[in-house]
Amino acid sequence: MADGHHFNNISLGGRGGNNPGQFKLSSGGLAWKRQGGGKTIEVEKSDITSVTWMAIPRSYQLGVSTKEGLFYRFFGFREQDISSLTNFMEKNMRITPEEKQLSVGGHNWGGIEINGNMLSFNVGSKEAFEVSLADVAQTQMQGKTDVVLEFHVDDTTGANEKDSLMDLSFHVPTSNTQFPGDENRPSAQVLWQSILNKADVGSSEEAVVTFDGIAILTPRGRYSVELHLSFLRLQGQANDFKIQYSSILRLFVLPKSNNPHTFVVITLDPPIRKGQTLYPHIVIQFETEAVVQRDLTLSEEVLAEKYKDRLESSYQGLIHEVFSKVLRGISGAKVTRPSTFRSCQDGYAVKSSLKAEDGLLYPLEKGFFFLPKPPTLILHEEIEYVEFERHGAGGASISSHYFDLLVKLKNDQEHLFRNIQRNEYHNLFNFISGKHLKILNLGDGQGRAGGVTAVLQSTDDDAVDPHLERIRNQTGDDESDEEDEDFVADKDDSGSPTDDSGEEGSDASLSGGEKEKSSKKEASSSKAPLKKRKPKSGDAEGSEKRKPKKKKDPNAPKRAIAPFMYFSKAERANLKNSNPELATTEIAKKLGERWQKMTAEEKQPYIEQSQVDKKRYAEESAAYRGAAAMDVDSAPASD
Repeated sequence: MADGHHFNNISLGGRGGNNPGQFKLSSGGLAWKRQGGGKTIEVEKSDITSVTWMAIPRSYQLGVSTKEGLFYRFFGFREQDISSLTNFMEKNMRITPEEKQLSVGGHNWGGIEINGNMLSFNVGSKEAFEVSLADVAQTQMQGKTDVVLEFHVDDTTGANEKDSLMDLSFHVPTSNTQFPGDENRPSAQVLWQSILNKADVGSSEEAVVTFDGIAILTPRGRYSVELHLSFLRLQGQANDFKIQYSSILRLFVLPKSNNPHTFVVITLDPPIRKGQTLYPHIVIQFETEAVVQRDLTLSEEVLAEKYKDRLESSYQGLIHEVFSKVLRGISGAKVTRPSTFRSCQDGYAVKSSLKAEDGLLYPLEKGFFFLPKPPTLILHEEIEYVEFERHGAGGASISSHYFDLLVKLKNDQEHLFRNIQRNEYHNLFNFISGKHLKILNLGDGQGRAGGVTAVLQSTDDDAVDPHLERIRNQTGDDESDEEDEDFVADKDDSGSPTDDSGEEGSDASLSGGEKEKSSKKEASSSKAPLKKRKPKSGDAEGSEKRKPKKKKDPNAPKRAIAPFMYFSKAERANLKNSNPELATTEIAKKLGERWQKMTAEEKQPYIEQSQVDKKRYAEESAAYRGAAAMDVDSAPASD
């Protein structure tokens, strides 16, 4: 769509929530994609029946009707955007958008217009509101003059909306001329039957097909899965979820490797909600070899008219195949199956762990999917780079057998897949390279001795971990648990009496202090190996006569804070929120790495804060020492 227009921060209207995204228009049609990934809508030029635009509060709205009776509303356009869109459509698509006006007078008396699956209430020539008949669950008559519409209230809509439309009532006088009736068939009944023909009502009375006792891993439990014409229902002992088919993005059918089970994942946008937890993926586990037969409760007329070439009257076969075929036929969702990737055991996934949970990582044609918990879908287009990392810091026999895979997203979010067996490296590396994803340490490790890639490419299971050996060489051959005799603590440096920096002290030890540590190691390595000091005969007696530790004065001033500590305080919460799976030590390590990469200009605000604190500490220390001297002078002399 390079020949068209691109618009950012355009929202899709509807009961799924107002989700911002990118709107693209070309001579071949239009497309909208949700920001951050998710729902995508594509409409070809040949499928468009009409286009309208309307001024709404704070922006402009573009309405698109299709041959299938669907109606899409996109809003967030500026006034100048509408003129450019109109000119482009007239010139390249031979479509002339019509202007509609919004009624803001507050009148509740007007006319009803049904166009496709949309019902609009108009006051004169202006539109007051519109609703989708696809969202109507039930419609009924109340008396002879009122028509009541009841709307679907599904768990996905409740995840993003504070308020939800429950029901709507129209009063139709018997003298109405838009829907003329007679004594036996009043005007309200004419309107009710018109709505009944467009809306999928009555589908909640009986399910098309039911699967009982299905094991669902997320949200966990055993459910009875009912597939209706417009929604699916998960009925469990403690929970009951109702999901509109319009919320289903895609189906995944992923067999387990060397396991008698198969995953069927239903990806949702918006997700369902259980309490305060959102579930964007429903992970169902079927027995791979289980065979079932199901007959659909649909008439031959409905199958021929509405589901021709999509559904059959009866199915027999493996349960996961029958379920996915029926759900795909009713909802129209696409199905994704395993890619060309094969593991060393000829499986479709590699064993891994994410956030301390063991599972399977499926490399797919357009992304990665980690299952079963937490189900995590990563699209290739969202990835900034991947990095192969040496596993853990254990012994060589442990770390050389496993590696970690770090996936960095364009939004700075990271996913670390741990404990992948080393013999999976070649297959995984070749697959990722074939997808043209950026591998961060590709050039760092291949041609350099001791690199991560060199270790992973080695087929020797007893290969020595070069990283561990490098650390051992730096610390010397003789390892001792005794205290280093070269280090002598300053007698006056007993630490700040009120130093309560707590865990943030670990950040300093992993950042600013690294250079000092390395210099000390280099100095100590040039000396002769330390000998173990033999205790003297008087040491035992001397240890008993040691003076007790001096108590800290609670009135002593708190020491000044280093610039890095100010940076750590400011960024720790953000890093923890974006990477909740990281441990405290890993957060400290990443903060230290960020601090080392910052320029002097970026560090300047924190340096200024530290200088102000140093000045404060100097002034308080002077006052503290002066007060202490006065106390000594004023103390009475001892006899």
